[in-house]
Amino acid sequence: MTSDQIDKALPDDSLPGGAVLHIEDATVRYPAAENPALSHFNLEVKSGEFVSLLGHSGAGKTTALRVIAGFEKVQSGYVRIGGRLVASSFAHVPPDKRRVGLVFQDYALFPHLTVKANIEFGLAGMDSAQRQAQAGKMVELTGLRGLEGRYAHELSGGQQQRVALARALAPSPLVVLLDEPFSNLDRQLRSRLRREVRSILKDAGATALLVTHDREEAMALADRVGIMHEGRMEQIGRPSEVYAHPATPVVARLAGPCELVPGRIRGTEVETEAGMFTFSDADERVVDGQSVLALMRASELELAHAANGSDGPDLRIAYTEFRGEFTEFGVRLTSGRTIRVRRRSSEDYSEGDPVEVSARGESKVIVYPAD
Repeated sequence: MTSDQIDKALPDDSLPGGAVLHIEDATVRYPAAENPALSHFNLEVKSGEFVSLLGHSGAGKTTALRVIAGFEKVQSGYVRIGGRLVASSFAHVPPDKRRVGLVFQDYALFPHLTVKANIEFGLAGMDSAQRQAQAGKMVELTGLRGLEGRYAHELSGGQQQRVALARALAPSPLVVLLDEPFSNLDRQLRSRLRREVRSILKDAGATALLVTHDREEAMALADRVGIMHEGRMEQIGRPSEVYAHPATPVVARLAGPCELVPGRIRGTEVETEAGMFTFSDADERVVDGQSVLALMRASELELAHAANGSDGPDLRIAYTEFRGEFTEFGVRLTSGRTIRVRRRSSEDYSEGDPVEVSARGESKVIVYPAD
């Protein structure tokens, strides 16, 4: 079906919950691939919301972005943008008809065009006065005043990124897609620019979806973060929720640095080689005596010198690293596994010192069934 036929057959309907983007049960399988790149994938993004998709290489996040943009077709499921069906097993609206803005990893600026001409590129349907007015708004919004006549090679990486963002926003897209937009920048510049990008998108009232493998970016920028694994959405929620209550071990590892230590449920505690800990059950299915994995984070553990004659587990300091605001201690367990503990103080621990590890304050470790 052509895009005109699709529009006639399927009129614009409001999406559930005020969502601008709605992906329902989408599956994408590449030829000769053993597993689908997307498998029964679901996502909703509301108007003005900033959502990030986080996952390792091969998790399916880039395929999801390409499906939304129209560069990849789905074998099953549905994609709607602004209430309009743009992808299914029987329909595919081309990218230029979807009202989607794109900011690529390498910015993809036209080297032979000035900043102003790059921004105006997607405004071909407007008359000259309208184009200039809209481009002017984007220049102001993205802080590019004075750079309108420059070419891409005359701009810094951060300036190029703002031009790419201005070009994506100029046609007033329903959704802006950002594909690893900070990966080519050094860490210090990356930190500043991501705040600028979020501010620009929020000021524009834009609905945005960021694809990244960088945990810090995903958590810092997004209103909600979706954790992807093997083509599926493992969990989605506010960054603080996903970090504090990871639904699976996969989510726990992606949401923040951690160790998953084998243990066994003993009543209201979990017995591990690091000691006994009060636990919180991630899925409310563990029973007494069950083998589990206990989630341990460096910031949620406490450290103390082992008491003389202690009958606790044999834990030893493996290393100490002073990080300025805190010191990180590596604690070697009897199995050879090392867990990390962070303390604000620079209390003196030396390599080989016997220590005890406990949960800090009232915190509990989260446990997951070992299978």
